[in-house]
Amino acid sequence: MFAEPVLGRTTADAEGDVVVLLIGMRINHFWAAHQWLPVALSMFRMLGELARDGDRGLLGRVLLTASPRTYYVVQYWESKEKLYAYATAPDMFHHRVWGIINRKERAGKTRGHVGIWHEAYVVPEGAYESVYADMPAFGLAAAHGQVPVERRGRYARDRFAHRSAAGVAEEAG
Repeated sequence: MFAEPVLGRTTADAEGDVVVLLIGMRINHFWAAHQWLPVALSMFRMLGELARDGDRGLLGRVLLTASPRTYYVVQYWESKEKLYAYATAPDMFHHRVWGIINRKERAGKTRGHVGIWHEAYVVPEGAYESVYADMPAFGLAAAHGQVPVERRGRYARDRFAHRSAAGVAEEAG
C-alpha cells in the first residue's frame, strides 16, 4: 500500500547548469475568489500542458505553500532557452494568460486582489549541491535523477567540486 522507503544518503544526478524557476501567487483578498481562483487554475493548466509535452523542457516540479496566502511551484528546466521558448510560444496557454493579464493591467482593471511573481535562476555547475537522507527522489533529484551520495562526495564541499565530463572538458579547453 505504501511505497518502500529509500534508505541511505543520496544526491541529485544533475550535470552541467541547472535552471530553476520559482513561480507563484499571493492571495491579497480571500473574498475575491473570482480574481485569484482563475490564477491558481491557470497554473495547474500550464503544468498539465507541460506534462503532456516533455519536449518543452520541464524536468520536474514541486508545489509548495509559503503561507495560507502564498502558493508557488519550484520548477526545474532543461535549459533557459526551453523555459523562454515555452513562456513566449503563441500556441501555449502561458502566452494567452499573460496577454489577458497585460490587457487588464493596461486598462486599469487590476484591483490588487491577487499578486503574481516569478524568479528564474541559471545555476552553474559547481554552484549547487544536494543531499537527501532516507528520501525518495525529490526536487532536483526528481528532475535529474538520484545517485548514492558517495558518487558525488560525502561532504558538501566535495559535491560542489563535482564536475561532469562536459564540465571537465570545458575547464581543460
